[in-house]
Amino acid sequence: MAISRLGIDLVPFSRVEQMLADNPEVLTRRMLTPREIPLCFPGGVPDVPGIAGRLAAKEAVFKLFHTSSGPLPWRDIDIGKEPGGRPVVRLGGRAGELARQAGIGHIEISIAHDEPCAIAVAGAVCAEPTDERTDHEQQWNRGGSGLDPGPESGS
Repeated sequence: MAISRLGIDLVPFSRVEQMLADNPEVLTRRMLTPREIPLCFPGGVPDVPGIAGRLAAKEAVFKLFHTSSGPLPWRDIDIGKEPGGRPVVRLGGRAGELARQAGIGHIEISIAHDEPCAIAVAGAVCAEPTDERTDHEQQWNRGGSGLDPGPESGS
Protein backbone atom coordinates (compact mmCIF):
# COMPACT_ATOMS: atom_id res chain seq x y z
CA MET A 1 0.00 0.00 0.00
CA ALA A 2 1.36 3.43 -0.93
CA ILE A 3 1.39 6.20 1.64
CA SER A 4 1.39 9.90 0.77
CA ARG A 5 3.47 12.19 2.91
CA LEU A 6 3.66 15.99 3.09
CA GLY A 7 6.12 18.24 4.83
CA ILE A 8 5.85 22.02 5.12
CA ASP A 9 8.03 24.69 6.65
CA LEU A 10 8.25 28.47 6.86
CA VAL A 11 11.46 30.50 7.35
CA PRO A 12 11.33 34.25 8.05
CA PHE A 13 13.83 36.36 6.11
CA SER A 14 14.78 37.97 9.43
CA ARG A 15 16.05 34.60 10.69
CA VAL A 16 18.41 34.30 7.71
CA GLU A 17 19.51 37.93 8.06
CA GLN A 18 20.31 37.30 11.73
CA MET A 19 22.29 34.16 10.88
CA LEU A 20 24.26 36.09 8.25
CA ALA A 21 24.97 38.89 10.73
CA ASP A 22 25.93 36.57 13.62
CA ASN A 23 27.96 33.90 11.86
CA PRO A 24 27.60 33.33 8.10
CA GLU A 25 29.75 30.20 8.33
CA VAL A 26 26.86 28.44 10.07
CA LEU A 27 25.11 28.57 6.71
CA THR A 28 28.06 27.85 4.45
CA ARG A 29 29.71 25.11 6.52
CA ARG A 30 26.82 23.47 8.39
CA MET A 31 23.58 24.04 6.48
CA LEU A 32 24.25 24.48 2.75
CA THR A 33 25.87 22.01 0.39
CA PRO A 34 28.75 23.04 -1.88
CA ARG A 35 26.30 22.97 -4.84
CA GLU A 36 23.87 25.28 -3.03
CA ILE A 37 26.38 27.98 -2.05
CA PRO A 38 26.71 29.54 -5.53
CA LEU A 39 22.90 29.53 -5.85
CA CYS A 40 22.51 31.25 -2.47
CA PHE A 41 25.36 33.76 -2.91
CA PRO A 42 25.24 34.86 -6.56
CA GLY A 43 28.19 37.16 -7.20
CA GLY A 44 29.17 36.68 -3.55
CA VAL A 45 26.06 38.52 -2.32
CA PRO A 46 23.59 36.66 -0.10
CA ASP A 47 20.19 35.98 -1.70
CA VAL A 48 18.17 36.10 1.54
CA PRO A 49 14.87 34.92 0.01
CA GLY A 50 16.69 32.11 -1.81
CA ILE A 51 18.50 31.00 1.34
CA ALA A 52 15.27 31.11 3.35
CA GLY A 53 13.55 29.04 0.65
CA ARG A 54 16.26 26.39 0.68
CA LEU A 55 16.25 26.13 4.48
CA ALA A 56 12.44 25.80 4.47
CA ALA A 57 12.72 23.13 1.77
CA LYS A 58 15.26 21.13 3.78
CA GLU A 59 13.01 21.24 6.84
CA ALA A 60 9.97 20.22 4.77
CA VAL A 61 11.89 17.27 3.27
CA PHE A 62 13.08 16.17 6.71
CA LYS A 63 9.47 16.09 7.92
CA LEU A 64 8.70 13.47 5.25
CA PHE A 65 10.93 10.99 7.08
CA HIS A 66 8.69 10.92 10.18
CA THR A 67 11.66 10.68 12.52
CA SER A 68 12.80 12.61 15.52
CA SER A 69 16.10 10.81 15.95
CA GLY A 70 19.04 13.17 15.79
CA PRO A 71 19.40 16.60 14.27
CA LEU A 72 18.32 17.50 10.78
CA PRO A 73 21.06 16.38 8.35
CA TRP A 74 21.29 19.79 6.66
CA ARG A 75 24.13 19.02 4.28
CA ASP A 76 22.69 15.63 3.28
CA ILE A 77 19.67 17.38 1.71
CA ASP A 78 20.56 19.34 -1.42
CA ILE A 79 18.00 21.67 -2.99
CA GLY A 80 19.17 22.32 -6.53
CA LYS A 81 17.68 23.83 -9.66
CA GLU A 82 16.71 22.13 -12.86
CA PRO A 83 16.78 24.01 -16.18
CA GLY A 84 14.01 26.58 -16.01
CA GLY A 85 14.50 27.07 -12.27
CA ARG A 86 12.33 24.24 -10.91
CA PRO A 87 13.69 23.07 -7.55
CA VAL A 88 14.93 19.51 -7.25
CA VAL A 89 15.80 17.44 -4.17
CA ARG A 90 18.95 15.32 -3.92
CA LEU A 91 19.62 13.19 -0.85
CA GLY A 92 22.82 11.65 0.43
CA GLY A 93 24.30 10.31 3.66
CA ARG A 94 21.96 10.12 6.63
CA ALA A 95 19.08 11.81 4.76
CA GLY A 96 19.28 9.17 2.06
CA GLU A 97 19.22 6.43 4.68
CA LEU A 98 16.20 7.97 6.45
CA ALA A 99 14.38 8.18 3.11
CA ARG A 100 15.12 4.50 2.40
CA GLN A 101 13.90 3.49 5.85
CA ALA A 102 10.67 5.40 5.24
CA GLY A 103 10.20 3.81 1.80
CA ILE A 104 10.56 7.18 0.07
CA GLY A 105 11.84 7.29 -3.48
CA HIS A 106 11.12 10.47 -5.41
CA ILE A 107 10.44 13.77 -3.60
CA GLU A 108 8.70 16.78 -5.12
CA ILE A 109 9.33 20.24 -3.67
CA SER A 110 7.70 23.62 -4.14
CA ILE A 111 9.19 26.83 -2.75
CA ALA A 112 7.68 30.33 -2.58
CA HIS A 113 9.06 33.48 -1.05
CA ASP A 114 7.55 36.88 -0.49
CA GLU A 115 8.41 39.39 2.21
CA PRO A 116 8.64 38.52 5.10
CA CYS A 117 9.23 34.79 4.64
CA ALA A 118 9.75 31.73 2.47
CA ILE A 119 7.63 28.61 2.54
CA ALA A 120 8.27 25.15 1.14
CA VAL A 121 6.09 22.09 0.69
CA ALA A 122 7.59 18.65 0.08
CA GLY A 123 5.61 15.64 -1.05
CA ALA A 124 6.37 11.98 -1.57
CA VAL A 125 4.56 8.74 -2.17
CA CYS A 126 6.26 5.88 -0.44
CA ALA A 127 5.95 2.19 0.16
CA GLU A 128 4.92 0.91 3.56
CA PRO A 129 7.82 1.67 5.94
CA THR A 130 9.83 -1.33 7.02
CA ASP A 131 10.20 -0.33 10.67
CA GLU A 132 7.60 -1.28 13.26
CA ARG A 133 4.61 0.97 13.74
CA THR A 134 4.15 2.92 16.94
CA ASP A 135 1.23 2.03 19.22
CA HIS A 136 -0.57 5.16 18.03
CA GLU A 137 -0.18 4.14 14.38
CA GLN A 138 -1.31 0.56 15.11
CA GLN A 139 -4.42 1.89 16.84
CA TRP A 140 -5.13 4.18 13.90
CA ASN A 141 -4.71 1.33 11.41
CA ARG A 142 -7.22 -0.81 13.36
CA GLY A 143 -9.82 1.92 12.95
CA GLY A 144 -9.43 3.64 16.31
CA SER A 145 -8.72 7.31 16.67
CA GLY A 146 -5.65 6.80 18.83
CA LEU A 147 -7.29 9.12 21.34
CA ASP A 148 -9.29 6.53 23.25
CA PRO A 149 -7.94 3.24 24.65
CA GLY A 150 -10.30 1.08 22.57
CA PRO A 151 -11.53 -2.44 23.33
CA GLU A 152 -8.06 -3.92 24.01
CA SER A 153 -7.64 -1.89 27.19
CA GLY A 154 -10.40 -3.72 29.04
CA SER A 155 -12.54 -0.62 29.50
